Amino acid sequence: MTSSDELQKRRSSAVARGVGSVINSYVDSASGGTLTDVDGRRWIDFAAGIAVTNVGNSAPRVVEAVRAQVERFTHTCFMVAPYESYVAVCEQLNALTPGGFEKRSALFNSGAEAVENAVKVARHATGRSAVVVFDHAYHGRTNLTLALTAKNMPYKHRFGPFAGEVYRVPMSYPLRDGGLDGATAATRAIETIEKQVGAENVAALLIEPIQGEGGFVVPAKGFLPALRTWATAAGAVFVADEIQTGFCRTGDWFACQHEGVEPDLVTLAKGMAGGLPLAAVTGRAELMDAVHVGGLGGTYGGNPIACAAALAAIETMRELDLAGAARRIGTVLGDRLRAVAARDPRIAEVRGRGAMLAVEIVTPGTLTPDPSATAAVSAACHAAGLLTLTCGTYGNVLRFLPPLVISDDDLARGLDILDAAFG
Repeated sequence: MTSSDELQKRRSSAVARGVGSVINSYVDSASGGTLTDVDGRRWIDFAAGIAVTNVGNSAPRVVEAVRAQVERFTHTCFMVAPYESYVAVCEQLNALTPGGFEKRSALFNSGAEAVENAVKVARHATGRSAVVVFDHAYHGRTNLTLALTAKNMPYKHRFGPFAGEVYRVPMSYPLRDGGLDGATAATRAIETIEKQVGAENVAALLIEPIQGEGGFVVPAKGFLPALRTWATAAGAVFVADEIQTGFCRTGDWFACQHEGVEPDLVTLAKGMAGGLPLAAVTGRAELMDAVHVGGLGGTYGGNPIACAAALAAIETMRELDLAGAARRIGTVLGDRLRAVAARDPRIAEVRGRGAMLAVEIVTPGTLTPDPSATAAVSAACHAAGLLTLTCGTYGNVLRFLPPLVISDDDLARGLDILDAAFG
C-alpha cells in the first residue's frame, strides 16, 4: 500500500496548493470514532470531518442504504425526473426542524449553497435586499457567503470584491464583551441595524445559534430570542445557520431548540447525510413557496444516493438517541476540560453545548489570544494520535467534535491524550 509520505509527494504535484489539510496522514478506513491511515496508524477522531460524521463513518444503515440506491440508479436530476427519496428527506426535515407551522424544503449540495439559497428566498419573499450577519460569523466560501463570513485569513484574503448589501453587527461573545447579558447584547446589535441599515430594508437576519469557525461562541441566554422577536416585528426573515450545530450535535436535534427559538428558515448540511454531500433550506411554507417555479434547484441538489444516506442517518440518530449521546459526551468532555482549565491559566474559557465544545487559549492573566500555544497543543494531540481542530477569529480556540457514536474507551483515551498535550 502507498504510504502517507509517498501520497504527500504525489499531492504536491497534483493538488492545488490552496487546498490545505490538518494532518499529513492519509486515511485508509474509518468507523465509529476512529480513523486508520495507510501506514496502519489508528487515530481517535475529535473532528468528525468538521461535524459531518455524527453517526460515525460507514454507519451500517447508511452503508446499506447507499449500496441499495447505487444499484437502482445514481442520478436523474430531481428537476428532470423526480424520485421519492428527495420528497422523503424534505418530509423529515419539515417535521424535525423547530416550529409548528407548515414548512417546505429544498435540497442542495453544500452548506454555502444552502445559505445562498436562504438569502435568495428571503430577498424574493420580502422584496428587500439587506442581509444582516454577525461578528465572527462563518457561512461559507462562495462569493456571497464570503461576504457573509467575518474572518479574512484564510477565507476572504484577496478574493474580493464581494457581494454587496451585507451588514455586520456585534455578536454576543460573553468572554470578550464584558459579560453583557443576552438582552443587552441584542439591544446593541439591534440599534446598530436600525441606525446603519434600517429595519425596513432588512431581508434576512442570519445567525449561527452557536458560532462554528468563529470560535464555538455561545451567545448569552436571551440573545437569540430577542433577535427573533425583533425580526418578526421588522418583517425580516430570521435565518438560523444550523449547518454545524444541527442533527443532534449540541444535545438536541437543533441548537435553536435550547432556547425555544423558531427560525423562519433553517440552513442545514454537514451531519445530515452520514458523510455524503447534501444540504437543505427548510422553513415557512409561505416563504419557501414565494419563489417562482424553477427559481430554486441545481443539477446535483438532492442526489438520490445522498438522499438515501440522509434517510438512513436520520433513522440512526433516532434509533441510537444521538441527541442523548451528545449530552453524555458533553458531560464527560466538559468535566475533563474544566479540570484542565483549573490547572492551566492559558485556558480563558471552556464553552459549547453537547458534543460541540471548545477551549479559548490566551496569554495567562489577559484576554490576549495565543494562537501559537493553541497550535502547539493541537500538534501535540496529533503526534499522539488524536485528531483535533483549531478555529476562532484569532486562531486561539481548540474545538472538539467527536462522532456521536464514539465509544467510551476511545473518548477516554482521547481525553487522556488531550490532557497530556496541555502538559
